[in-house]
Parts: sequence; structure tokens; C-alpha cells
Amino acid sequence: MKKLASIAFLLTASVAWGQRLTADQKAADFKYLASLYAAQYAPYDWKKQLFGFDAFKTQPWLDRVAKTTTDLDFYDICVEFVASLKDTHARFTLPSDFVATLGFATDIYDGVALIEGLNRTQLPIRDFPFTTGDQLLSVDGKSVEQLLAEYSKYAWGGNPISNKRNAAIYLTTRAQSVIPHAPSIGDTAVVEIKRQNGNVETYTVPVVKSGTPLEVGPVPSPKTAATRKTALARPAATGPEYMRALDEISHSGLLNEPESILNPPNGLLNLGSRNPVFLNSLVSSGFTRRLGGAAADFFYSGTFKRDELTIGYIRIPTYSPASQAAQLRILETEIAFFTANTDGLIVDQMRNTGGLLCFGEEVIRRLVPYPFTGTGFQVRATWGRLLGFYSNMILAKSQGAATDVIERYENIYKEISTANAAGRLVTNTVPLCSSTQLRDPATDANGVNIAYRKPIMMLVDEFTLSAGDSAASMFQDARRGILFGQRTMGAGGNNTGFDTGAFTEGFTGMTVGLQVRQAPRGTPGYPYTAYSENVGIRPEVLDDYMTKDNLLQSGAPFVHDFLEAMYAYIKQTGSTN
Repeated sequence: MKKLASIAFLLTASVAWGQRLTADQKAADFKYLASLYAAQYAPYDWKKQLFGFDAFKTQPWLDRVAKTTTDLDFYDICVEFVASLKDTHARFTLPSDFVATLGFATDIYDGVALIEGLNRTQLPIRDFPFTTGDQLLSVDGKSVEQLLAEYSKYAWGGNPISNKRNAAIYLTTRAQSVIPHAPSIGDTAVVEIKRQNGNVETYTVPVVKSGTPLEVGPVPSPKTAATRKTALARPAATGPEYMRALDEISHSGLLNEPESILNPPNGLLNLGSRNPVFLNSLVSSGFTRRLGGAAADFFYSGTFKRDELTIGYIRIPTYSPASQAAQLRILETEIAFFTANTDGLIVDQMRNTGGLLCFGEEVIRRLVPYPFTGTGFQVRATWGRLLGFYSNMILAKSQGAATDVIERYENIYKEISTANAAGRLVTNTVPLCSSTQLRDPATDANGVNIAYRKPIMMLVDEFTLSAGDSAASMFQDARRGILFGQRTMGAGGNNTGFDTGAFTEGFTGMTVGLQVRQAPRGTPGYPYTAYSENVGIRPEVLDDYMTKDNLLQSGAPFVHDFLEAMYAYIKQTGSTN
């Protein structure tokens, strides 16, 4: 009997060993992942200049891959390779829906990890009395500082602050799509928490797990294109087939992000949400709502009364509406109301997850009442992109596309062709949303300028990203008003996504072009540059929402600050520009 058991064990072990990726399979998929960056990645030279990271030097990585003994260790190296680019749009993720949560969420307030939300079903208050505003000190014997350093490679963020805040998610929520070894967490976790009265307390909290851990091992054959994630991840064409190349290259936002990042209580509060993070304090500050009460509303808007002044407010949560045309009409209605009834306007794009660059540019056309320079791009000049733009250009001409569309194709095709022939990685700066970078304000059917003309303040923070970076830069470069808050993320590129190999079945986001501002700027700690990638857009008035006072008071201090700043700005400039 003992002999049979031994044989069974050996058979089981043999099957388990046979299910692992072979050394050749791991090497092949890592080379494929690296080749995508060699062929497609636009900021290669910029990242080499900023961080000294050369994505073309893969041999040290292949040496590490060869030493891995598990598939999950191999995936972790893939994550680290892509994370070394410090690029919001560049991530390596896995096809897993497994998530483990400790039942509460943390973020970085005043430089430390504070609890900002709890699941009281998972953590009933009678057993776990810690609460919002208490400080997390450690998890399973590891300090928060150590964990944040370890999780930085799993976090996205174009600057150190946003990266650290994003890493704070994983202190209490582990998604295997991002963290390959996430399923290794136990059924309970020991957390050390510093209460607001100064007491340090230790709790053993239950870990709730959902989804299915990734089943590792080689696949019998490569997946067909119809079942792979690439086609699903890339933005769909918004019009005729000939628009596909322009639509894909005009996307700048989060792509294929796990639900644990985008939905509270596990993720960042109000990231990409229509409701502002300071909603409760907004409502209690004499605010009269216009939009935001109906489920279908894309914007949140209304007005404040401040002494003799009426101040408008509109929140833009993302630049990815279901219908650009419909939301632009709604925005124009709001702008007309604000023009007639307010003395100034606050545009909130904090925690804006980006999206469609051209929608962002159209929004700015309704905020800037004079010609301005739109965001330009230096596009990675690949042969495949050259052919794609050529074929779509021919199709656009044959189907009678608008003159502006044809001119956009001709301009970008010419620049890609020139750069490709010259052996340059990227093109000269080109506009993506128009045939020219100089943009005029929006007009109505009669040619009348409909852009808002009175003072404007734009709210930004470390999670204003991608198309949000672009909109903030156009607003600031046009000298339209004042930016208030914290630097934007610095996710300054346009992006798409690719599968990363037949065996791994992973996915990576890819930055295929660099945002270029109207003119270079000097920013401490960065080269003199017109790029916004990693640099971000710096506000004229600094104010940090991420304080303990704001957490405990639903953002009341922050709301007070921006209303006071807006009031002073209107009084300084007058109610019209």
C-alpha cells in the first residue's frame, strides 16, 4: 500500500512538473515581450535619459528568467521589466480574476497609510473597532514602508507620489492580474494599526478571496486572434472603418485595468467617478446641483453662491464618454448657462482617468475663447503603423471622408514615412485631432464663438492622467486660467495594448506616442523639455487634498480653499476676460 501511495505521489509530482512552462517557452515569451517594446515603444530614449533604463538590453533579464523555477516567478520578472519604464500606460498583467481583500482600503494621507474605507460586513465593528483615519503600520509582520517598496513595481503612476498612492491599494487588496503571487496570501492576515488616540493595536482579519487563481502551465497551441485580449483592449472605431487608425492612436487613458483599482472600497476613491471625491462637502457648501442626479449623467455640475458672486462648477470624470457628440452638446448647454448666470467657473478633472484625446481637445475648445495650440505627439514610427495609416488614408479618400480627416492621414503618414526612412524612433511633432495644432474655439451653427469667457480655475491632482494631462497642458499653455491642486500624473502619451506571447497569455499596455506641449519648460528634477511624460503639469496654486483633515471632513478644507482661491481670482481679474 505504501508503495502504491509513493507511485501515486510520483505521478502527481510528474504531472505538476509537466504543467510548468519550459525554459524555452519562458525565454520565447520574454523575448516577445521585450521585442514589443523594441518595436513599438515611443518613450525609449526619454526613459533612458530620465532613469538610465535601456529596454533593449535584455540579456540580464533573460539570465534571471532562466533561473526561475516557477511560472509565477517568471511572470514577476515580466512585471518588473515593464515597471522599470515608470510609465502609467506600460504594465504587464495576467488573465486572472483572483482578488484577495482584507476588508479595508488605505491611501497615503500626510505621507502615511491611513484607512479610508471599510467593509463592515467583512469587519464588523464589534470585533474590529479600527476606523477611517487610523494608520496602518504593518501586515503579516512587514512594515507598510517595506510593503510599499515591494509593491511599487505592481503600481502604475508616472511620478513617485501617484505610484506610492497606487501601491497603497495592494496593502489590503491583492489582485493576481497585477501581482502574480497574490493567491499565496493566507486565509487571515495580522495587521498592526495605530489608532487616532495613539494606541497601537493588533488584529487578525479574515481574508476574503474571489475569482480563480491563474492555472499556470504551457498551452497546447497559440490562442487564435478572436479569443485573445488585444482586439478587446484596443479602443473601437467610433465611425467609419477608415477612422480605425486615427481612433486607436488618439487614445490616452487607463487600459485593461483590474476592477480592484477602479472600484471602491478596494481601489482609489472616486477614480474616474462622476461624483467628486469631496461630494458631501460640496453639497453642504451652498451648492445647487444641475447635473449628476440622474444615472445617465456624465458630468456633475452646479453653482455656488459666495457673497455677491455666483461660481459655476463642472466635473469631468474621464474623457471616455459613450457618445462624444451627445456629451459635447450637453457641455455646450452647461457652458451657455454658466455664461449667462455665473461670474466664474471651476472645472474639476481630479482623478480623471483620461481616454479620448480628441474629446479632451473639444472640451478645451469650449473653455478657451481664442485660438490655442493643441497637444502635439511624437509617434513611434513603425513599418506596421506606416502601412496602417497608408491603407486607411486610401480608404478614407475612396469613401469621400471629410477633408480634415484626409489631411490628418496625409500629415501623419508623411511624418511616419520620413522618420522611418531616416531611422528615427519617433516622428516630428504632429497633431492627432486636427490637420493643424492651432485650434479655434468652438462655434455654433452660425459661426458664433460659444466658449466660456469668464475666469476659470481647473482642479488637478496626481491622478489627473493621460488625456487629463493633455487637457491641463493645453489650458495652462493657453494662459486661460489657473490650475489648482497638485501636479498631474505625467502619463503623457497615447497608448494601446498587446498580447505578450502564446504561452504566458499575458497582456501589456504600450505607449506609442509622446505628448508634446506648446513649448519646452524647466521643471526641477527633470531635463528642460516639452514632454509631459513623468514631468506632469504643475499648478499655479498648490493645495493637497491628501491630508488627514480632508479625509475626516469629507474634503471640507479643500473645498473651502478652492472656493476662496476662485473668489479672489474673480475679484482680481473681473467677471469677464
